[in-house]
Amino acid sequence: MKKRTAITPTRAENYPQWYQEVIQAADLAEHSKVRGCMIIKPWGFGIWELMQKLLDEKIKETGHQNAYFPLFVPLSYLQKEAEHVEGFAKECAIVTHHRLEKDAAGNLIPTSPLEEPLIIRPTSEMIIGEAFSRWIQSYRDLPLLINQWANVVRWEMRTRLFLRTTEFLWQEGHTAHATEEEAKTETLKMLQVYASFAKEALAIPVIMGEKTEAERFPGAVATYTIEAMMQDRKALQAATSHMLGQNFAKSCGIQFQNVQGDLQYAWTTSWGSTTRWIGALIMTHSDDDGLVLPPPVAPFQLVILPIIHSEEMRKEILHYCEALKKELVGIRVTIDDRPIRGGEKSWHWIKKGVPLRLEVGQREIERETISLYRRDKGHKEVEAVSKRELSIKVRSFLKEIQEHLYEKALQFQRDNTIDISNKTSLIDFFSSNDGFVLAHYCEDKGLEERMKEELNVSVRCIPLGQSGEEGKCIFTGKRAKVRAILAKAY
Repeated sequence: MKKRTAITPTRAENYPQWYQEVIQAADLAEHSKVRGCMIIKPWGFGIWELMQKLLDEKIKETGHQNAYFPLFVPLSYLQKEAEHVEGFAKECAIVTHHRLEKDAAGNLIPTSPLEEPLIIRPTSEMIIGEAFSRWIQSYRDLPLLINQWANVVRWEMRTRLFLRTTEFLWQEGHTAHATEEEAKTETLKMLQVYASFAKEALAIPVIMGEKTEAERFPGAVATYTIEAMMQDRKALQAATSHMLGQNFAKSCGIQFQNVQGDLQYAWTTSWGSTTRWIGALIMTHSDDDGLVLPPPVAPFQLVILPIIHSEEMRKEILHYCEALKKELVGIRVTIDDRPIRGGEKSWHWIKKGVPLRLEVGQREIERETISLYRRDKGHKEVEAVSKRELSIKVRSFLKEIQEHLYEKALQFQRDNTIDISNKTSLIDFFSSNDGFVLAHYCEDKGLEERMKEELNVSVRCIPLGQSGEEGKCIFTGKRAKVRAILAKAY
Protein backbone atom coordinates (compact mmCIF):
# COMPACT_ATOMS: atom_id res chain seq x y z
CA MET A 1 0.00 0.00 0.00
CA LYS A 2 1.36 3.39 -1.00
CA LYS A 3 2.34 5.62 1.93
CA ARG A 4 0.22 8.72 2.19
CA THR A 5 2.24 11.93 1.90
CA ALA A 6 1.40 15.62 2.19
CA ILE A 7 3.08 16.41 -1.14
CA THR A 8 2.04 14.80 -4.40
CA PRO A 9 3.68 13.86 -6.62
CA THR A 10 6.54 12.59 -4.48
CA ARG A 11 10.21 13.18 -5.25
CA ALA A 12 10.49 9.73 -6.81
CA GLU A 13 7.43 10.25 -9.02
CA ASN A 14 8.14 13.73 -10.42
CA TYR A 15 10.96 15.69 -8.83
CA PRO A 16 10.45 19.02 -10.69
CA GLN A 17 6.72 19.06 -9.88
CA TRP A 18 7.43 18.00 -6.28
CA TYR A 19 9.70 21.05 -5.97
CA GLN A 20 6.92 23.39 -7.10
CA GLU A 21 4.42 21.72 -4.77
CA VAL A 22 6.74 22.14 -1.76
CA ILE A 23 6.98 25.87 -2.49
CA GLN A 24 3.20 26.12 -2.75
CA ALA A 25 2.48 24.01 0.34
CA ALA A 26 4.93 26.02 2.46
CA ASP A 27 3.53 29.27 1.00
CA LEU A 28 7.01 30.53 0.09
CA ALA A 29 6.42 32.33 -3.21
CA GLU A 30 4.27 32.59 -6.30
CA HIS A 31 4.65 33.66 -9.91
CA SER A 32 3.83 37.28 -10.66
CA LYS A 33 2.05 38.58 -13.74
CA VAL A 34 5.42 39.59 -15.21
CA ARG A 35 6.90 36.52 -16.89
CA GLY A 36 9.78 35.06 -14.95
CA CYS A 37 9.31 37.24 -11.86
CA MET A 38 8.16 36.05 -8.46
CA ILE A 39 6.39 37.37 -5.40
CA ILE A 40 8.23 36.18 -2.30
CA LYS A 41 5.61 35.66 0.41
CA PRO A 42 6.17 36.34 4.14
CA TRP A 43 7.37 32.83 5.05
CA GLY A 44 9.79 32.73 2.12
CA PHE A 45 10.99 36.26 2.76
CA GLY A 46 11.42 35.47 6.47
CA ILE A 47 13.83 32.69 5.47
CA TRP A 48 15.68 35.09 3.14
CA GLU A 49 15.93 37.75 5.88
CA LEU A 50 17.60 35.26 8.22
CA MET A 51 19.96 34.12 5.45
CA GLN A 52 20.76 37.75 4.72
CA LYS A 53 21.42 38.52 8.38
CA LEU A 54 23.72 35.53 8.94
CA LEU A 55 25.66 35.97 5.69
CA ASP A 56 25.92 39.74 6.20
CA GLU A 57 27.53 39.13 9.60
CA LYS A 58 30.11 36.86 8.00
CA ILE A 59 30.84 39.38 5.26
CA LYS A 60 31.31 42.20 7.75
CA GLU A 61 33.57 40.03 9.92
CA THR A 62 36.02 40.00 6.99
CA GLY A 63 36.18 43.81 6.93
CA HIS A 64 33.66 44.63 4.20
CA GLN A 65 31.19 47.50 4.39
CA ASN A 66 27.76 47.70 2.82
CA ALA A 67 26.86 50.37 0.26
CA TYR A 68 24.25 50.82 -2.45
CA PHE A 69 24.69 51.57 -6.13
CA PRO A 70 22.12 52.58 -8.80
CA LEU A 71 19.76 50.13 -10.45
CA PHE A 72 20.37 51.75 -13.85
CA VAL A 73 23.66 51.37 -15.72
CA PRO A 74 24.37 53.67 -18.68
CA LEU A 75 24.90 51.69 -21.87
CA SER A 76 28.22 53.49 -22.42
CA TYR A 77 29.57 51.96 -19.19
CA LEU A 78 29.01 48.44 -20.49
CA GLN A 79 30.52 49.27 -23.87
CA LYS A 80 33.85 49.92 -22.15
CA GLU A 81 34.26 46.21 -21.36
CA ALA A 82 33.50 44.25 -24.51
CA GLU A 83 33.92 40.74 -23.07
CA HIS A 84 31.71 41.57 -20.10
CA VAL A 85 29.00 43.01 -22.35
CA GLU A 86 29.09 39.93 -24.58
CA GLY A 87 28.49 37.68 -21.59
CA PHE A 88 25.34 39.52 -20.51
CA ALA A 89 24.04 41.06 -23.76
CA LYS A 90 21.25 38.54 -24.32
CA GLU A 91 19.99 38.88 -20.75
CA CYS A 92 19.80 42.69 -20.52
CA ALA A 93 16.58 44.63 -19.94
CA ILE A 94 16.85 48.12 -21.41
CA VAL A 95 15.06 51.37 -20.54
CA THR A 96 14.74 53.69 -23.56
CA HIS A 97 11.97 56.18 -22.56
CA HIS A 98 11.03 58.17 -19.47
CA ARG A 99 7.39 59.20 -20.03
CA LEU A 100 3.97 57.68 -20.79
CA GLU A 101 1.27 59.60 -22.65
CA LYS A 102 -2.16 58.68 -24.00
CA ASP A 103 -2.67 58.37 -27.73
CA ALA A 104 -5.87 59.26 -29.55
CA ALA A 105 -7.45 55.95 -28.55
CA GLY A 106 -6.61 56.49 -24.89
CA ASN A 107 -3.78 53.92 -24.81
CA LEU A 108 -0.63 54.68 -22.85
CA ILE A 109 2.43 54.82 -25.09
CA PRO A 110 6.11 55.54 -24.25
CA THR A 111 7.34 58.98 -25.29
CA SER A 112 10.40 61.15 -24.56
CA PRO A 113 13.33 58.88 -25.53
CA LEU A 114 16.33 58.96 -23.19
CA GLU A 115 19.51 60.53 -24.49
CA GLU A 116 21.28 57.27 -23.63
CA PRO A 117 19.63 53.87 -23.03
CA LEU A 118 19.88 52.56 -19.46
CA ILE A 119 20.50 48.90 -18.60
CA ILE A 120 18.71 47.49 -15.56
CA ARG A 121 21.67 45.99 -13.78
CA PRO A 122 22.40 42.34 -14.57
CA THR A 123 25.49 42.81 -12.34
CA SER A 124 27.35 45.91 -11.15
CA GLU A 125 31.03 45.59 -12.09
CA MET A 126 31.00 48.55 -14.45
CA ILE A 127 28.95 51.01 -12.41
CA ILE A 128 30.83 50.18 -9.20
CA GLY A 129 34.10 50.31 -11.12
CA GLU A 130 33.27 53.87 -12.19
CA ALA A 131 32.78 54.84 -8.53
CA PHE A 132 35.99 53.07 -7.50
CA SER A 133 37.91 55.06 -10.14
CA ARG A 134 36.91 58.24 -8.27
CA TRP A 135 37.32 56.91 -4.75
CA ILE A 136 40.80 55.40 -5.22
CA GLN A 137 43.80 57.70 -5.71
CA SER A 138 46.60 56.22 -3.60
CA TYR A 139 47.78 52.90 -2.20
CA ARG A 140 46.49 54.31 1.12
CA ASP A 141 42.92 53.90 -0.23
CA LEU A 142 43.43 50.15 -0.65
CA PRO A 143 42.12 47.63 -0.11
CA LEU A 144 38.60 48.90 -0.78
CA LEU A 145 36.09 46.30 0.40
CA ILE A 146 32.44 46.89 -0.54
CA ASN A 147 29.29 44.75 -0.53
CA GLN A 148 25.73 45.56 -1.55
CA TRP A 149 22.38 43.85 -1.05
CA ALA A 150 20.16 44.53 -4.04
CA ASN A 151 18.13 43.08 -6.90
CA VAL A 152 19.17 42.38 -10.48
CA VAL A 153 17.42 41.55 -13.74
CA ARG A 154 18.54 38.92 -16.22
CA TRP A 155 16.04 38.17 -18.96
CA GLU A 156 15.79 34.40 -18.62
CA MET A 157 13.96 32.25 -21.16
CA ARG A 158 13.26 29.30 -18.85
CA THR A 159 12.42 30.22 -15.27
CA ARG A 160 11.78 28.35 -12.03
CA LEU A 161 10.99 29.87 -8.64
CA PHE A 162 14.14 30.63 -6.61
CA LEU A 163 16.40 28.79 -9.06
CA ARG A 164 16.26 30.94 -12.17
CA THR A 165 14.07 34.04 -12.35
CA THR A 166 14.16 37.22 -14.39
CA GLU A 167 14.47 39.37 -11.26
CA PHE A 168 16.11 38.04 -8.12
CA LEU A 169 17.58 39.28 -4.86
CA TRP A 170 21.27 38.96 -4.13
CA GLN A 171 24.39 40.33 -2.54
CA GLU A 172 27.41 41.26 -4.60
CA GLY A 173 30.82 42.08 -3.22
CA HIS A 174 33.34 44.24 -5.06
CA THR A 175 36.88 44.90 -3.92
CA ALA A 176 40.05 46.58 -5.16
CA HIS A 177 43.63 45.71 -4.13
CA ALA A 178 47.18 46.89 -4.62
CA THR A 179 48.57 43.50 -5.69
CA GLU A 180 47.52 40.41 -7.59
CA GLU A 181 48.30 38.22 -4.58
CA GLU A 182 45.99 40.23 -2.32
CA ALA A 183 43.16 40.01 -4.86
CA LYS A 184 43.50 36.24 -5.23
CA THR A 185 43.58 35.83 -1.44
CA GLU A 186 40.36 37.86 -1.24
CA THR A 187 38.69 35.76 -3.94
CA LEU A 188 39.41 32.48 -2.16
CA LYS A 189 38.62 33.91 1.28
CA MET A 190 35.11 34.88 0.16
CA LEU A 191 34.61 31.46 -1.42
CA GLN A 192 35.36 29.97 1.99
CA VAL A 193 32.88 32.40 3.59
CA TYR A 194 30.17 31.04 1.29
CA ALA A 195 31.13 27.43 2.02
CA SER A 196 31.03 27.97 5.79
CA PHE A 197 27.68 29.79 5.51
CA ALA A 198 26.26 26.89 3.49
CA LYS A 199 27.30 24.46 6.23
CA GLU A 200 26.61 26.46 9.38
CA ALA A 201 23.37 28.19 8.34
CA LEU A 202 21.86 25.90 5.71
CA ALA A 203 23.37 22.49 6.58
CA ILE A 204 24.39 22.09 2.94
CA PRO A 205 27.72 20.40 2.10
CA VAL A 206 29.46 21.91 -0.92
CA ILE A 207 32.50 21.29 -3.10
CA MET A 208 34.78 24.28 -3.60
CA GLY A 209 36.45 24.50 -6.98
CA GLU A 210 37.49 26.57 -9.97
CA LYS A 211 35.34 26.93 -13.06
CA THR A 212 36.81 26.02 -16.43
CA GLU A 213 37.61 28.73 -18.95
CA ALA A 214 34.33 28.05 -20.79
CA GLU A 215 32.31 28.60 -17.59
CA ARG A 216 34.28 31.60 -16.35
CA PHE A 217 32.51 34.87 -15.48
CA PRO A 218 32.72 37.26 -18.48
CA GLY A 219 35.88 39.37 -18.15
CA ALA A 220 37.30 37.44 -15.18
CA VAL A 221 40.77 35.90 -14.90
CA ALA A 222 39.43 33.06 -12.73
CA THR A 223 36.03 32.06 -11.33
CA TYR A 224 35.59 29.93 -8.23
CA THR A 225 32.38 28.19 -7.21
CA ILE A 226 30.70 26.14 -4.53
CA GLU A 227 28.69 23.24 -5.97
CA ALA A 228 25.99 21.40 -4.03
CA MET A 229 24.26 18.11 -4.80
CA MET A 230 20.46 18.15 -4.75
CA GLN A 231 18.33 15.11 -3.87
CA ASP A 232 17.83 14.29 -7.56
CA ARG A 233 21.66 14.08 -7.67
CA LYS A 234 21.99 17.09 -9.95
CA ALA A 235 24.42 19.92 -9.22
CA LEU A 236 23.47 23.42 -8.17
CA GLN A 237 25.93 26.32 -8.31
CA ALA A 238 25.26 28.03 -4.97
CA ALA A 239 27.69 30.99 -5.05
CA THR A 240 30.67 32.26 -7.03
CA SER A 241 33.78 34.35 -6.43
CA HIS A 242 35.70 36.00 -9.29
CA MET A 243 39.31 37.08 -9.60
CA LEU A 244 38.97 39.91 -12.13
CA GLY A 245 42.66 40.75 -12.46
CA GLN A 246 43.16 44.25 -13.90
CA ASN A 247 40.62 43.89 -16.72
CA PHE A 248 37.88 45.96 -15.12
CA ALA A 249 40.36 48.38 -13.57
CA LYS A 250 41.62 49.20 -17.06
CA SER A 251 38.09 49.51 -18.46
CA CYS A 252 36.96 51.76 -15.62
CA GLY A 253 40.20 53.64 -15.01
CA ILE A 254 40.77 52.37 -11.45
CA GLN A 255 44.34 53.58 -10.87
CA PHE A 256 46.38 54.41 -7.79
CA GLN A 257 49.76 55.85 -6.95
CA ASN A 258 51.91 53.14 -5.36
CA VAL A 259 54.54 53.54 -2.62
CA GLN A 260 57.18 54.39 -5.21
CA GLY A 261 54.95 57.14 -6.64
CA ASP A 262 54.15 55.27 -9.86
CA LEU A 263 50.62 55.10 -11.27
CA GLN A 264 49.26 51.57 -11.71
CA TYR A 265 45.98 49.75 -12.14
CA ALA A 266 44.28 48.09 -9.18
CA TRP A 267 43.46 44.39 -8.99
CA THR A 268 39.76 43.75 -8.45
CA THR A 269 37.40 40.97 -7.38
CA SER A 270 33.67 40.37 -7.29
CA TRP A 271 31.61 37.66 -5.63
CA GLY A 272 27.92 36.99 -5.11
CA SER A 273 25.04 34.78 -4.05
CA THR A 274 21.29 34.99 -4.52
CA THR A 275 17.83 33.84 -3.47
CA ARG A 276 18.92 30.62 -5.18
CA TRP A 277 20.05 29.68 -1.65
CA ILE A 278 16.36 29.02 -0.90
CA GLY A 279 16.06 26.69 -3.87
CA ALA A 280 19.19 24.87 -2.72
CA LEU A 281 17.77 24.52 0.79
CA ILE A 282 14.46 23.12 -0.50
CA MET A 283 16.09 20.54 -2.77
CA THR A 284 18.71 19.46 -0.23
CA HIS A 285 16.54 18.78 2.82
CA SER A 286 12.81 18.72 2.05
CA ASP A 287 10.81 15.49 1.91
CA ASP A 288 7.48 14.20 0.63
CA ASP A 289 5.65 15.95 3.48
CA GLY A 290 6.99 19.38 2.60
CA LEU A 291 9.70 21.83 3.51
CA VAL A 292 12.41 20.95 6.06
CA LEU A 293 14.19 23.97 7.51
CA PRO A 294 17.58 24.08 9.23
CA PRO A 295 17.03 25.86 12.58
CA PRO A 296 19.28 28.90 11.87
CA VAL A 297 17.05 30.05 8.98
CA ALA A 298 13.62 28.97 10.27
CA PRO A 299 11.43 32.07 10.88
CA PHE A 300 9.94 30.09 13.77
CA GLN A 301 12.17 27.40 15.26
CA LEU A 302 9.36 26.01 17.41
CA VAL A 303 5.59 26.18 17.21
CA ILE A 304 3.41 25.53 20.27
CA LEU A 305 0.13 23.81 19.42
CA PRO A 306 -2.54 24.10 22.13
CA ILE A 307 -4.79 21.01 22.20
CA ILE A 308 -8.15 22.31 23.44
CA HIS A 309 -11.02 19.85 23.68
CA SER A 310 -13.33 22.02 25.77
CA GLU A 311 -13.88 25.75 26.13
CA GLU A 312 -13.52 25.43 29.92
CA MET A 313 -9.85 24.52 29.47
CA ARG A 314 -9.02 27.15 26.80
CA LYS A 315 -7.87 29.91 29.15
CA GLU A 316 -5.74 27.58 31.30
CA ILE A 317 -4.06 25.88 28.32
CA LEU A 318 -3.29 29.16 26.52
CA HIS A 319 -1.90 30.64 29.74
CA TYR A 320 0.33 27.56 30.11
CA CYS A 321 1.51 27.92 26.49
CA GLU A 322 2.40 31.58 27.05
CA ALA A 323 4.42 30.61 30.12
CA LEU A 324 6.33 28.01 28.09
CA LYS A 325 7.06 30.57 25.38
CA LYS A 326 8.53 32.97 27.95
CA GLU A 327 10.87 30.24 29.18
CA LEU A 328 12.30 29.74 25.69
CA VAL A 329 14.31 32.95 25.61
CA GLY A 330 16.40 33.31 22.45
CA ILE A 331 14.30 30.77 20.52
CA ARG A 332 11.96 31.97 17.76
CA VAL A 333 8.59 30.67 19.00
CA THR A 334 4.97 31.12 17.96
CA ILE A 335 1.71 29.84 19.47
CA ASP A 336 -0.88 28.63 16.97
CA ASP A 337 -4.19 29.14 18.75
CA ARG A 338 -6.36 29.23 15.63
CA PRO A 339 -9.75 27.54 16.13
CA ILE A 340 -9.08 24.65 13.73
CA ARG A 341 -8.55 20.93 14.18
CA GLY A 342 -5.29 19.81 15.79
CA GLY A 343 -4.30 17.56 12.89
CA GLU A 344 -4.78 20.37 10.39
CA LYS A 345 -2.60 22.68 12.49
CA SER A 346 0.13 20.11 12.81
CA TRP A 347 0.26 19.42 9.07
CA HIS A 348 0.29 23.16 8.35
CA TRP A 349 3.58 23.52 10.25
CA ILE A 350 5.02 20.23 8.98
CA LYS A 351 4.64 21.51 5.41
CA LYS A 352 6.25 24.82 6.39
CA GLY A 353 9.28 22.96 7.75
CA VAL A 354 9.33 24.28 11.33
CA PRO A 355 12.06 22.30 13.16
CA LEU A 356 10.10 21.59 16.37
CA ARG A 357 6.41 21.22 17.19
CA LEU A 358 5.23 21.18 20.78
CA GLU A 359 1.75 19.99 21.76
CA VAL A 360 0.10 21.14 24.98
CA GLY A 361 -3.24 19.86 26.26
CA GLN A 362 -4.84 19.09 29.58
CA ARG A 363 -2.85 15.84 29.91
CA GLU A 364 0.50 17.66 29.39
CA ILE A 365 -0.42 20.25 32.02
CA GLU A 366 -1.38 17.61 34.59
CA ARG A 367 1.77 15.54 33.99
CA GLU A 368 4.06 18.56 33.40
CA THR A 369 5.41 16.63 30.42
CA ILE A 370 5.44 18.12 26.95
CA SER A 371 5.01 16.21 23.67
CA LEU A 372 7.77 17.36 21.28
CA TYR A 373 8.04 16.46 17.58
CA ARG A 374 11.13 16.93 15.37
CA ARG A 375 10.65 17.82 11.69
CA ASP A 376 13.73 15.80 10.70
CA LYS A 377 12.08 12.61 11.99
CA GLY A 378 8.81 10.82 11.25
CA HIS A 379 5.78 12.99 11.95
CA LYS A 380 4.46 10.51 14.51
CA GLU A 381 7.73 10.17 16.46
CA VAL A 382 7.32 12.00 19.77
CA GLU A 383 9.71 12.98 22.55
CA ALA A 384 8.24 13.29 26.05
CA VAL A 385 10.04 16.18 27.76
CA SER A 386 9.52 17.36 31.34
CA LYS A 387 8.55 21.01 31.70
CA ARG A 388 11.60 21.87 33.83
CA GLU A 389 13.99 20.48 31.17
CA LEU A 390 12.19 22.01 28.20
CA SER A 391 14.54 24.94 27.54
CA ILE A 392 17.66 22.73 27.67
CA LYS A 393 16.06 20.03 25.53
CA VAL A 394 14.83 22.44 22.85
CA ARG A 395 18.29 23.96 22.42
CA SER A 396 19.84 20.50 22.32
CA PHE A 397 17.34 19.28 19.72
CA LEU A 398 17.87 22.33 17.48
CA LYS A 399 21.60 21.65 17.52
CA GLU A 400 21.02 17.95 16.78
CA ILE A 401 18.66 18.74 13.90
CA GLN A 402 21.24 21.02 12.27
CA GLU A 403 23.96 18.39 12.61
CA HIS A 404 21.67 15.60 11.43
CA LEU A 405 20.58 17.50 8.31
CA TYR A 406 24.17 18.28 7.37
CA GLU A 407 25.49 14.75 7.95
CA LYS A 408 22.58 13.23 6.04
CA ALA A 409 23.20 15.54 3.06
CA LEU A 410 26.97 14.94 3.21
CA GLN A 411 26.50 11.17 3.22
CA PHE A 412 24.12 11.47 0.27
CA GLN A 413 26.73 13.46 -1.63
CA ARG A 414 29.43 10.89 -0.86
CA ASP A 415 27.20 7.95 -1.78
CA ASN A 416 26.45 9.53 -5.16
CA THR A 417 29.95 10.64 -6.14
CA ILE A 418 31.88 8.16 -8.26
CA ASP A 419 35.32 7.96 -9.87
CA ILE A 420 35.24 7.03 -13.56
CA SER A 421 38.28 6.64 -15.79
CA ASN A 422 36.92 5.94 -19.29
CA LYS A 423 34.35 7.43 -21.66
CA THR A 424 32.32 4.25 -22.11
CA SER A 425 31.70 3.97 -18.38
CA LEU A 426 30.85 7.67 -18.25
CA ILE A 427 28.24 7.31 -21.00
CA ASP A 428 26.79 4.21 -19.33
CA PHE A 429 26.59 6.00 -15.98
CA PHE A 430 24.78 9.12 -17.20
CA SER A 431 22.44 7.15 -19.47
CA SER A 432 20.75 5.66 -16.40
CA ASN A 433 22.00 7.65 -13.40
CA ASP A 434 22.63 11.11 -12.05
CA GLY A 435 25.36 12.09 -9.61
CA PHE A 436 28.82 13.60 -9.42
CA VAL A 437 31.52 11.98 -11.52
CA LEU A 438 35.13 12.73 -10.63
CA ALA A 439 37.30 12.25 -13.72
CA HIS A 440 40.46 13.51 -15.39
CA TYR A 441 39.69 16.31 -17.78
CA CYS A 442 41.55 18.51 -20.26
CA GLU A 443 40.18 21.84 -21.44
CA ASP A 444 40.18 21.27 -25.20
CA LYS A 445 38.30 23.97 -27.04
CA GLY A 446 34.70 22.98 -27.72
CA LEU A 447 34.88 19.90 -25.50
CA GLU A 448 32.37 21.15 -22.94
CA GLU A 449 29.88 21.98 -25.66
CA ARG A 450 30.19 18.42 -26.98
CA MET A 451 29.60 17.02 -23.49
CA LYS A 452 26.42 19.04 -23.12
CA GLU A 453 25.16 17.96 -26.52
CA GLU A 454 26.00 14.26 -26.11
CA LEU A 455 25.27 13.69 -22.42
CA ASN A 456 23.60 16.87 -21.11
CA VAL A 457 26.54 17.00 -18.68
CA SER A 458 28.74 19.96 -17.74
CA VAL A 459 32.01 20.46 -15.90
CA ARG A 460 30.85 21.84 -12.58
CA CYS A 461 34.31 22.67 -11.23
CA ILE A 462 37.87 21.57 -10.76
CA PRO A 463 37.97 20.88 -6.99
CA LEU A 464 40.52 22.83 -5.00
CA GLY A 465 43.39 21.16 -3.18
CA GLN A 466 44.22 18.45 -5.71
CA SER A 467 47.56 16.71 -5.32
CA GLY A 468 48.44 17.06 -9.02
CA GLU A 469 48.06 13.41 -10.01
CA GLU A 470 48.05 13.31 -13.82
CA GLY A 471 45.97 11.04 -15.99
CA LYS A 472 44.18 10.73 -19.33
CA CYS A 473 41.23 12.98 -20.15
CA ILE A 474 38.05 10.94 -19.95
CA PHE A 475 36.80 12.40 -23.22
CA THR A 476 39.88 12.86 -25.42
CA GLY A 477 42.46 10.51 -23.92
CA LYS A 478 44.92 13.38 -23.87
CA ARG A 479 47.15 14.20 -20.92
CA ALA A 480 45.17 15.84 -18.10
CA LYS A 481 46.69 17.47 -15.02
CA VAL A 482 43.51 17.71 -12.95
CA ARG A 483 40.27 15.93 -12.20
CA ALA A 484 36.92 17.66 -12.50
CA ILE A 485 33.39 17.18 -11.20
CA LEU A 486 31.06 16.29 -14.08
CA ALA A 487 27.29 16.38 -13.54
CA LYS A 488 23.92 17.37 -14.86
CA ALA A 489 22.97 20.69 -13.35
CA TYR A 490 20.35 23.35 -12.75
